[in-house]
Amino acid sequence: MDRSDRWLCLNGTWDFESIDGTASIVVPFAWETEASGISRTWLERATYRRSISTPSSWAGSRIVLSFGAVWHRAIVSIDGRLVGEHVGGYTSFEIDITDHVTPGRDAELVVEVEAPADKRSLIHGKQRSVPRDDYDGVSFTPTSGIWQSVWIEARGRTYAELVELRGDSRTGIDVSVRLAGDAVAGAAVTARIEDVAVTLTTDAGGLASGRLELRTPRVWSPTDPYLYRVEIITEVGGSTDRVIASTGLRTIEVRGEELYLNGERFYMRGVLDQGYWPDTGLTAPDDDALVGDLQLAREFGFNLVRKHLKFEEPRWLHHADRLGMLVWAEPACPSRFSEEAAAAFEAQIVPMVERDGNHPSIIVWGLYNEEWGLDWDIPGSRDRAAAAAHAYDVLAEIDRTRPIVENSGWAHVRSDLVDWHYYEPDPAIWARHVADLAAGREHEWPVKLGPDFVVDKSLYGSEEFPRTGKPILNSEFGEGFTSLERAWHVRWQTQELRRHDRFAGYVYTELADVEHEAAGLVASDRRRKDWGGLAPADSNASTVLIVDLVPARAGADIDVPESPSTIGVRVSHHGRDAVTGEIHVAWVESGRPFATMAMLKADASSEQVTAHPFAVSDAVEVAIQPPGGPARLLIWLTSPDGEMLARTFVDAAPIEPPNRRGARSAAL
Repeated sequence: MDRSDRWLCLNGTWDFESIDGTASIVVPFAWETEASGISRTWLERATYRRSISTPSSWAGSRIVLSFGAVWHRAIVSIDGRLVGEHVGGYTSFEIDITDHVTPGRDAELVVEVEAPADKRSLIHGKQRSVPRDDYDGVSFTPTSGIWQSVWIEARGRTYAELVELRGDSRTGIDVSVRLAGDAVAGAAVTARIEDVAVTLTTDAGGLASGRLELRTPRVWSPTDPYLYRVEIITEVGGSTDRVIASTGLRTIEVRGEELYLNGERFYMRGVLDQGYWPDTGLTAPDDDALVGDLQLAREFGFNLVRKHLKFEEPRWLHHADRLGMLVWAEPACPSRFSEEAAAAFEAQIVPMVERDGNHPSIIVWGLYNEEWGLDWDIPGSRDRAAAAAHAYDVLAEIDRTRPIVENSGWAHVRSDLVDWHYYEPDPAIWARHVADLAAGREHEWPVKLGPDFVVDKSLYGSEEFPRTGKPILNSEFGEGFTSLERAWHVRWQTQELRRHDRFAGYVYTELADVEHEAAGLVASDRRRKDWGGLAPADSNASTVLIVDLVPARAGADIDVPESPSTIGVRVSHHGRDAVTGEIHVAWVESGRPFATMAMLKADASSEQVTAHPFAVSDAVEVAIQPPGGPARLLIWLTSPDGEMLARTFVDAAPIEPPNRRGARSAAL
C-alpha cells in the first residue's frame, strides 16, 4: 500500500518512561534489544512519547497514523486525548487521526504499552514467558513495545483502506477495494495498471470490485518474478486518493498428492527462518538484512522460506516478491489452550490475509504449529481439535488461492497439506522412518517434547482425516550438535527425503542461529560456518545424487575400503525435462571440497543414467578402488556435453566401535 508521496516516517528517537525512569528509545526496536538503547527484559509496561507535525500541504486530507506492530497492547493518545487502542502484538493497525491534528502545528503523540511477562495465553510465538511456557527450551528473549515501523500518511477524504488483488487466472487481476472516510457509498473508484484502466463497481457499503484484463499477461515465477503495480484512484467531490499495490500472476494448486506452481509440477525445497538478529531481536536492523537473508536462502539452493511464527515486515515480503523467493507464511501462537486464547489466535487471520494476501511469493498459509496453544494434544480433546479446524475454516472463507495447513507438524484434522516434523540423529532410523512414512506403512514417530518427555505423534489427529490423496511433505528436520555434524545431516537426511517420490517437498531447520539455538546454516550474525566441504546448494538443487548407503558418522561415512568394490548412486531430478549423463568418482584427500571441472579427473565412470522429472532413477553401480587410507570420494554427474549437473561426496575413515569411542572420551 504505497503512498510514499504523502508519507512521514516516525521511526527514530522517542522519549521513554517506565518504572526505571525516563530515557530515550530508538523506534522500532523492542525495548529488550541493544539497538533500542534500553536493553531491558521483563518490563511489563512503558510509555512512548514524541512530538509530531504534519505538513501544511496536508490540509483537507484525511491523516492516518499506522503501526507495523506493537507487542502486546497499545493505547494511543494525541495531546492527551485517546485516539485508539489495539491488542495483538504481531498485527498491523492504523488510526484515523484527522480530527486530532492540525497540519502545520505540533502535537504530542503518546503510546502506552502493556507487555505482560506471563504470555502463556497470549499470542507470543517464541518469546519467553514468566512463568515459563511448555516449550521454553526453544524460546528466546521477548520482544516488547513498538517493534515495527510507525508512520503517518495523508489520504483523500474518502480513501482505499484495503486493496485486495488476486492475479491467479494468468489473464487478469481481480480487484476488491474497501473504502473508508467521508462518503464511501457509490464513490468513483478506478483501477489502473500500465495502459489498462477499469472503473470498479462500488456498493452502498463502500466495497468496490472489478477485474483488470491484461492484453499480454506475464506470469510471476521464481525465475521471472514480474510484478504488476496497480494504482487505485478514489474520487469524491474535489478530493482524490491514490495508492499503489503490487501483485503477480501466479497459481499454486493441490492436485491429489502433488503441488503445481503455474501449472507445472512443483517440489518445495524450503528453509525455516525465525527472523531474529543479535542486536535487534525480531526487528531487522535494516533493509539490507531482510534482502540478505533471502539471498542466503537462494544461495543455499532453497526455493522457499518458511517464516516461522511471525508476521515479517511487509518490506521483506516485497523483496521476496521481486527476488522470486517463495514463502510459507504463518502467525504466532499462544502456548496454552483456552477459548480466549483460541479467539485471540483467530483474530490474527483476517489481518494476516488483508495485509499480506497480495504477495505472489506466499504460496502456503500456515496456522498453528505443533499444537502450540492446543496443549500439545489435539487427539485428546474435541475442543482443541475443533479450534484447529475452525481456524482453517476462518482462513479458507477469505482466501482459497493457497493451500492451508491448520497445524504444522502432526495431528492433522483439516488441512490441504499433510506436513510432518521429525528430528532424529541416527541416520539408519531416520532413513527407515522416512521410507515408512513415504510408503504409508506407518504414520507415527517419536517426538521429544521435553528432556524426559517423548511421545508418539501421528500425521493424523482424527480418524476422519484421509490417509491418502493430499500432498505429504516434511516441514521441519535437521540434526547435529556441531556445525560439521549438522552439515553431515544436511547431506544424508536430505538425500533420504529425495529418495521417495511421494513427498512434495521439505523445509530444513534452519537458516540462522537464534541465541542458544545453534541449528542454523549460518551463525546468528550470518557468518558462515564450517560445513566440512559441503556446499548446501548441492543438497538442495533441482538435481541431486542419492548414494545407496547408510553413513556411520560425521567424517566417516564408510570404513576405508581395503579391496575393490562398487557404490550405488541414483539421481533425483525436478525439472521440466529428463536429464541424461554419466556418474563419475574420484578419491581425494580427506576434507577437500569440490574443485572446478577443469581440475576434476575421474577414477571411474558409470554407464549412462537417465532421470525423468519427479522420478528417482534406478541405481547405477560405479567401481571404486581402495584409496590406501582415509580419503574423500567425490561423486558427480555430467551431461553428455560435460556440464556438471549434480555432485556429492562420501568420506572414508576408520570406524571405531562405540565402546572404544566411549573409553577414549572418558580417558580424555
